[in-house]
Amino acid sequence: MAASRIVIENCAIATVDANDTEYASGYVVVADNLIESVGAGSAPTGLENVVRRVDGTGHLLTPGLVNTHHHFYQWITRGLATDHNLFNWLVALYPTWARIDESMARAAAQGSLAMMARGGVTTAMDHHYVYPRGSGDLSGAIIGAASETGVRFTLARGSMDRGESDGGLPPDFAVESLDDALAATEATVDRYHDDSFDAMTQIAVAPCSPFSVSTELMRQGAELARRKGVRLHTHGSETVEEEQFCKELFGMGPTDYFESTGWLGSDVWMAHCVHMNDSDIAAFARTGTGVAHCPSSNARLGAGIARVPDMLKAGVPVGLGVDGTASNESGELHTELRNALLVNRLGAHREAALTARQALRLGTHGGAQVLGRASQIGSIEAGKLADLVLWKLDTLAHSSIADPVVALILGAAAPVTLSLAGGRTVVEDNHLTTVDEDAVARSTRTEARRLARITAAG
Repeated sequence: MAASRIVIENCAIATVDANDTEYASGYVVVADNLIESVGAGSAPTGLENVVRRVDGTGHLLTPGLVNTHHHFYQWITRGLATDHNLFNWLVALYPTWARIDESMARAAAQGSLAMMARGGVTTAMDHHYVYPRGSGDLSGAIIGAASETGVRFTLARGSMDRGESDGGLPPDFAVESLDDALAATEATVDRYHDDSFDAMTQIAVAPCSPFSVSTELMRQGAELARRKGVRLHTHGSETVEEEQFCKELFGMGPTDYFESTGWLGSDVWMAHCVHMNDSDIAAFARTGTGVAHCPSSNARLGAGIARVPDMLKAGVPVGLGVDGTASNESGELHTELRNALLVNRLGAHREAALTARQALRLGTHGGAQVLGRASQIGSIEAGKLADLVLWKLDTLAHSSIADPVVALILGAAAPVTLSLAGGRTVVEDNHLTTVDEDAVARSTRTEARRLARITAAG
């Protein structure tokens, strides 16, 4: 059967390939779910079975954005504890989060996914680690929402087994036992993980953080992930308080602790990594451990500025993350492209910290590296999956910025004229084509109010 083709032409293109190839005016041909060709000028003549031609005049075409860290459930607890540091914020919100159920998780995932997809994300992930007793099939609800939205998705099946009675932060009824957490994680991998080239759903093993899980869960989680051939994810070195916690409890800093439990390697990525010294960065570079940089959340919680320029110079894989929308209420990744550049320029390297093109790479190819999918997504190259975003840059908001990449990164959020995930249309003219945005908004409002009532009732 002949491939169905989509032709996008007359647009600026930032391929984000190894050479950062760009075209002032070029084309991309999509054949079914793959990029067939990309180049300067007009598309080849004589193409067969072209089902759609898109005139990209006034637009920039980039790879789809890749989000490498999120907590979808937090969509229904936005705007709370707005003046707290991380530990105080967690203490304030865990009693609410511990009461989520399947209906809430689905609605929150729909809201989180819709916001990201509408803003150019074609590959998303969710680190979900709150599994209250009797709450239903939370993982299935989240994966179902991602399937409906139509984006590529990694569920980092999280877990916590250190409750308040063991010196942890979450309430005891919101944590699992060691055996239950491992068994449920393995069952999720067995049921949902797809390791094929064009996989839409993948699973990672993801105990929450050093201060909410036991050392044994960290060790056995790493063993489980490697036995199953899936990736590993957790929070790391987010705050000064976390470093102090690790030294008091384990007698070593976070990076040394991670290494002692098998949690450094090319199949691992960590969220945040704000407080990393030269030795920590060298260990990540030596082992190929990746980082999900979340600049907006780090600023919201006053965590600090991650040393992203130093990580990149050392060869550490770095992608961008929205993080949970209880610490980044905007919930979309364009903010992170801009803030990654701006926040890092407040650090030691100042104006030389990051360029606009480096920020775009973090949000595309860097994210694909971190998720272990750089051979499939993250750049516009023949043979890769057709995950593409066409950004409209000919409006008032960007009218006087000549460089389209600079316009995208430093300018106002650009409308998405077209977003494809594997050749399937997810966004058209700045609106989702796969789900009803208004219905999702109503559902998330309803579930947020229900959760607030349940929490207030105790």
